[in-house]
Amino acid sequence: MRKIIHIDMDASYAAVEIRDDPRLRGRPVVVGGSPQSRAVVCSASYEARRYGVKSAMSCARAARLCPSAVFLPPRFSAYVAASRQIREIFLSCTPLVEPLSLDEAYLDVTENLLGEPSATRIAQHCKARIRDELQLTASAGVGPNKFIAKVASDLRKPDGLVVVPPDKVAAFVERLEVERLWGVGPKTAKRLRERGFATTADIRGAGLAPLEAAVGSFAPWLWELAHGRDDRPVTPHHERKSLGSETTLSEDSLDVAMLARLVAQLAWEVADGLDRADAPARTVTLKVKYADFKLCTRSRTPAAPVREAREIAEIAVDLLQTATEAGRRPVRLVGVSLHGFGEKAQGRQLPLPW
Repeated sequence: MRKIIHIDMDASYAAVEIRDDPRLRGRPVVVGGSPQSRAVVCSASYEARRYGVKSAMSCARAARLCPSAVFLPPRFSAYVAASRQIREIFLSCTPLVEPLSLDEAYLDVTENLLGEPSATRIAQHCKARIRDELQLTASAGVGPNKFIAKVASDLRKPDGLVVVPPDKVAAFVERLEVERLWGVGPKTAKRLRERGFATTADIRGAGLAPLEAAVGSFAPWLWELAHGRDDRPVTPHHERKSLGSETTLSEDSLDVAMLARLVAQLAWEVADGLDRADAPARTVTLKVKYADFKLCTRSRTPAAPVREAREIAEIAVDLLQTATEAGRRPVRLVGVSLHGFGEKAQGRQLPLPW
């Protein structure tokens, strides 16, 4: 039986800004940029979230929802630095750390470097070190698999800790809404609800055949989750063919300057993942999806492998300028990805994978 912890930083970007400027404490803080520039919300403090402000929403809309909010431009170098410090804390507990983004990760602590049999105490240890060493808070979920730990970590934010031991899994998943199941997005959730599947209890009660009629080959996976089962291991190192990040805008946009800032943000996130790759990336790819769902991709392979966030951001933003209809057709989604990890850098030492 595995012992898995999922740790998720609380309002991570906004929390770093508040930590670095205590005058912001207690105020609604939105990281993204000026609401006059149609920037996109990267992170919002819990004070801002109470007004309905969410990530990927335009800052203009966030300002309408929360006129008293403080809007700040993102400082990705600060967020990446904090993320790396946090990962060092995780790695001092176990080598089995699987990051999902800058601000969340899975830890398998079944066997660990602390010699601690209690996953709960290890979660408390990580949360305490993050608070004491970085002056930030994190929420954690503890369970026998990744799915249970992930759902648990989201239940008592901020600064929460929810533990679901194996004998409590059945009760824990008994009536979860289908939106909490891993891989269920808005479209799949709508399809499930239209077929009468609103909760895990509905899925278990109906059986596998009706579920297959609703979502096809996705049904066996949802069936397992509805019973609290998830056999995926925590995998710290992936043999990557690509590494990317993308986001869907809350409102379609023609604003190329705003899109460029969003693309730069995605490039910083992707660059952080590059630090964990076993080989450098050779190709940068920009993905743009327009309001009519037409997809446009542009790629560039520079002479030397890309390694720095600023370099990746510059290439991605330049590719945005070459997207044939950017600025003329509304954009609904942008993404940045890296490819070509199999080629080793020449004359440069690769960083050790963390």
